[in-house]
Amino acid sequence: MSAKKILMIVGDFVEDYEVMVPFQALQAVGHTVHAVCPGKKPGEKVRTAIHDFEGDQTYSEKPGHNFAVNADFDEVNPEDYDALVIPGGRAPEYLRLNDKVVAMVRHFGEANKPIAAICHGAQLLAAADVLKGKACSAYYACAPEVKLAGAEYVHLEADQAHTDGNLVTAPAWPAHPAWIAQFLKVLGTKIEL
Repeated sequence: MSAKKILMIVGDFVEDYEVMVPFQALQAVGHTVHAVCPGKKPGEKVRTAIHDFEGDQTYSEKPGHNFAVNADFDEVNPEDYDALVIPGGRAPEYLRLNDKVVAMVRHFGEANKPIAAICHGAQLLAAADVLKGKACSAYYACAPEVKLAGAEYVHLEADQAHTDGNLVTAPAWPAHPAWIAQFLKVLGTKIEL
């Protein structure tokens, strides 16, 4: 397996587990992950939020940890990366208003590079117009955006993931085992036990 260079786009109030777990897991198996945020330099932090599913009509939100970005958003060239990860939380909602972020996401979609998006990450995919003709899962409240973007919304249990070609999606962080495993397969990662 050749190690991949992966871009992760984050912002304040990204979901804590959805940024921390894939960032660490992808590095643990040998990939390089550059986490970037508009307006933040390497070492600067984004605030995270923990979303829990406690029987309410939607998730509850609690303060998470601070997450340090490790690359400079202003210096990133998406052509230098093999794959993209888009965590969920509230960050995608406002990151999709940033033209440079949308252009980066569009690059990965148009180049048919592997993309892993979870939860509200689908909001960035829809804004970048890369979902047309795809099947995509997301947090259920994002289903209308997925459909309006020309994709089939795939309703899954919270611990399941879906792969459509190079696009790996899931509804929320309980899907990490399936979502990360499917993304590793798309990346061509081989893990021997």
